[in-house]
Amino acid sequence: MCGICGFVSRRDIRLSQLKKMNDLMYHRGPDDSGEEIYGAGGGYQVGFAQRRLSILDLSSLGHQPMHSENGRVSVVYNGEIYNFGQLKEEMPDYPFRSNCDTEVIIAAYLKWGIDCVNRLKGMFAIALFDRECGTVYLVRDRIGKKPLYYWQDGENLVFASELKPIMECPGFEKKIRKEVLSRYLYQQYINAPETIFEDVYKLEPGGMLSFAQGKTEKRKYWDVGKVYAQQKKNPVKDYEEAKGRLKELLKKATADRMIADVPLGTFLSGGYDSSLITAMAQECSKEPVKTFSIGFHEERYNEAKYAGQVADYLGTNHTEMYIDEKQMFDLVESIPAYYDEPFADSSQIPSMLVAALAREKVTVVLSGDGGDEFYCGYNIYENVAQAQMLDWAGAAVHGICGLPLINKTGLAEKLPFRVRVIAENRNRETKTQFGASNYVVRARKMVCTERVGLPCHYETESSYGEKQWQICRMLLDMDTYLPGDILCKVDRASMKYSLEARCPILDQDVMEYSYRIPHEFKYCKGDKKHILKDIAYDYIPKELLDRPKVGFGVPLDKWLRGPLKEQLLDYSRKDYLERQGIFNAAYVSDMIREYIRTGDAGPATGANYSKLSWSFFIFEQWYRRYVQQAG
Repeated sequence: MCGICGFVSRRDIRLSQLKKMNDLMYHRGPDDSGEEIYGAGGGYQVGFAQRRLSILDLSSLGHQPMHSENGRVSVVYNGEIYNFGQLKEEMPDYPFRSNCDTEVIIAAYLKWGIDCVNRLKGMFAIALFDRECGTVYLVRDRIGKKPLYYWQDGENLVFASELKPIMECPGFEKKIRKEVLSRYLYQQYINAPETIFEDVYKLEPGGMLSFAQGKTEKRKYWDVGKVYAQQKKNPVKDYEEAKGRLKELLKKATADRMIADVPLGTFLSGGYDSSLITAMAQECSKEPVKTFSIGFHEERYNEAKYAGQVADYLGTNHTEMYIDEKQMFDLVESIPAYYDEPFADSSQIPSMLVAALAREKVTVVLSGDGGDEFYCGYNIYENVAQAQMLDWAGAAVHGICGLPLINKTGLAEKLPFRVRVIAENRNRETKTQFGASNYVVRARKMVCTERVGLPCHYETESSYGEKQWQICRMLLDMDTYLPGDILCKVDRASMKYSLEARCPILDQDVMEYSYRIPHEFKYCKGDKKHILKDIAYDYIPKELLDRPKVGFGVPLDKWLRGPLKEQLLDYSRKDYLERQGIFNAAYVSDMIREYIRTGDAGPATGANYSKLSWSFFIFEQWYRRYVQQAG
């Protein structure tokens, strides 16, 4: 685990400047660093740099940039290749010098070319320079566990694990891409390939980019929709067979992720996913696994006691910490330092706290991320199923509401909120993303842009070719919410403390096998995550796991209208917003002041303006740190 950055450029970028870019990611790799610049022909230079968090082969043999023995290939890389041992056995002729997975990437490339990526199982962001063909390759893992940004400026390319090194690169101009802002305000994150800056992109999950002599080519070597379509052709029709094989794959994925030369533990919330992964880790371990939980003093939110019960039953070495609102609030100012583009999922705050707790004792943790998206765990999936059943009625109401007499009398506006939502849900590309239309309208009105902005929803659902809305929404979340929000949140929260997070449920074999499991095994008579729960019951008594999921919501409304009120008012001053030129000054200023006066409206209206206000607050907090102060 580490951070990487570099460039392919005709600009005169000095080694000292590359080192400065690299050191901005010290938190991602405090154990070692390396920076090198190479000639590449045609007036180009290639710069490669890495900050290292040592996990495997702690010796200097794991130093990066790393080179092939013949000097043809150089690599910087962030992540873990879990099958590096097996790959090594397939290349007995290569003169390996280390026990490091980085060297296996080099050897695999020399043997199979860039398509070797199809053999790599793990989480990774790779930059590879092949001097023989003068090409630099960027590759990102299948589901987007590890981040990789790139800035393309004419015939120059700059890449990094985070945006900070790119912002520090000579010649970079911080031009805000206004077209993404309405979607950001609504979704609270910016999904690949977009970023907050013009001409800067995230390499998409399962994506590969090649750059040679100023020319770029991109392709996907692994795609959620295509892999799902291929795998579902061979369904596992027997439930016990599906359960047994999934259990076997999860156990192997967990065991693979326990290979480390440093202390390892698990996040344990007491829910199904983290409890199952912890149980499997405990089964693989010769000694009690270290587990970590945070609790809340508010009894209605506190799940730490359940995590403690699971830990006691499994016999883990458990550590828990109770946190209060002040501890969470104190982290607000640090958000832009580590989430270096606007990111407003407030669960980042408790995520940072549990990461800090774990880092006191371990360097690697396992998590249960991916269980909800792949096995139908979110409540929204129930709502989606109900909406599909009522879609015919929504179409009828929509047609009636379009009649002149109905419009004239304003009866449509008096319909109950749920009825209006279903009636308005007519776009076939966003059928599973229904919600309050006034929320979308506000997000769009907040932004001042001459060009048409990206729609707040992802208008891509027909690409999955799936008639069942629940499955379609799960696939959409795998493409967007999981990598863009959940995995980004975990990566930045853990790497803030130089902690590596590994996710067995997101193992390639586990993901691809899940697509073969019939949906009714996942969502069985209203029981979400049915097959995953069934496996968990093999390890942990049902009574320790079966309970309504509570979760903890950061008190945004209380903060924004309380201790953050003056800061929010300052950010939304009309004169300031007019000078900034990004937001609709009059509209945003009035909206924020009305929100501070009234707070969130009742649930019957579908309004949740603290969420929009928090997204705006986080943007402005980020803007003042990286754009205004820097300028």
